[in-house]
This record gives sequence, C-alpha cells and structure tokens, in this order.
Amino acid sequence: MSGISGVSGSSQMNNYYSALSSGSRINSARDGASESAILAKEDSQVRGYDAGSENLQSGKNMLNIADSALGGVTDYLQRMKELAVRASNGLLTNDDKRGIQSEIDQIKQGITNLTGSTNYNTKNLLDGSNSSMNIVSDGNGTTQSLNNANSTLEALGIKDFNVMGRFDIRDIDRALDKVGGDRTSIGGQTNGLDYALNYNSIASYNTTASKSRTGDTDYADYVSKLQKETTMETYKIMMQKKQQENDTNNMSRLFFSI
Repeated sequence: MSGISGVSGSSQMNNYYSALSSGSRINSARDGASESAILAKEDSQVRGYDAGSENLQSGKNMLNIADSALGGVTDYLQRMKELAVRASNGLLTNDDKRGIQSEIDQIKQGITNLTGSTNYNTKNLLDGSNSSMNIVSDGNGTTQSLNNANSTLEALGIKDFNVMGRFDIRDIDRALDKVGGDRTSIGGQTNGLDYALNYNSIASYNTTASKSRTGDTDYADYVSKLQKETTMETYKIMMQKKQQENDTNNMSRLFFSI
C-alpha cells in the first residue's frame, strides 16, 4: 500500500491545486523563473503608480485648500475696495474716515489670520514659508513641483493702506490681480495633477492586466488538467491494486502447489 500512497502524492496535482486555490499559476520561481521575475517587476510598477496616485491626490487636496483660502482673501479685498471708494468721497468727515479705517484694519487682520492659519498637514500654504513643494508621482521617482501663493499683507502691498492719509485704490486692485494670478496658477497645477492621476490610473490598469495575462490561473484549463491528472492517478492506483491481487494469487497458487 505504500506504493499506492506514493502514486497519489503527485507533485503535479499539488501544483494544480495551488494554482486553483491562489488564483495564480506562478506561486514560486519553480513554476516559471522568467515569469516570476516579470511578475515581480510589474507588481513593483503597479505599487509605484498607486502610491504616486496617493501623493498626487494629497497634492490636489492641498491646492484645493489654498484656493479656497484665497477665495476668502479675494472677498476681503473686494470689501476693502468698497470701503476705499467710499473713503474717497470728499464729503466725509475725519470721523467718517476713521470708522472706515477701523473696518479696513479688521479686514487686514482677517487676511493675516486667514493667511497664517491656512495649512496642510501642519505646512503653511499662504505665508511664503513653503513657497514650493515637490511630490513623487510614481515609482520611477518622477516629481511634480507645486508652487504656493504668498498672501501676506506685505506680499499684497496693503500692509500700510490707510484712508486717513494719502492712499491709492490701485494698491487694492494690484492685490486683487495678484490673488487672481495665484488662483489661476493653482488651477493650472491642479489640472496638471489630474493629468498625472489619469496617466497613473491607465498605466496601473494596463500593467495589472499584463500581470493577469502572465500569472493568473486559467481556471477552465487547470480544472481540465486536474480532472485528467486525477483520472490518471485513479487508473494507476487501480492498476497497482490489480497487480497486487495478481501477485497475491500467484503466491497462493505457488504455495498450494508445493
């Protein structure tokens, strides 16, 4: 019976069972050395694309936060311009202008607070301290450079804006132009990240498809092979049993003939 057990322990059947249970026909280098190397390389590429996509999405989130905050700065500046136009009215008294300047000072403080508190993962985005950031977008080390805006009062040129003395409304217009340009730049960078994300998605999908063609189990083929192997194993066992029975009968006849 030890011979029967040896026949049934087919390594080929074990390979079929392994391929069917794992869904992969390449489970070790012995299943195909070259295919195993290719699959490892493709798996590394897919992981690189997917990790890069996470970085790119983080970059988009950061840019969206910065753009939203700059929208708030724009609103502040628009209100500030309204107040400056009102202060240009020669019919106003100094007390009137003082009241207007009080609101302008509050607006400037609001811009300062917004600029100082806008951050992503503790990195300030609008105060000039992190003017440029690089993110890796794939496993090959490809980098995307993201440029942040600077919306401090000094950068906007309105730190000393005061309607109590001589002032130029065009200073606010220039500040609005700067913020508008910064938002345009953010929009362009966001589009660039979207293109990179789309590329990563397509590359990851196609590389995964290539992995599947190389390593995935063809279930219909392997079930057929397993059934064929099982039938052959069963036949071998039956033949061994038959041979053992014949050998036993021959021994019996030989014994009784003595």
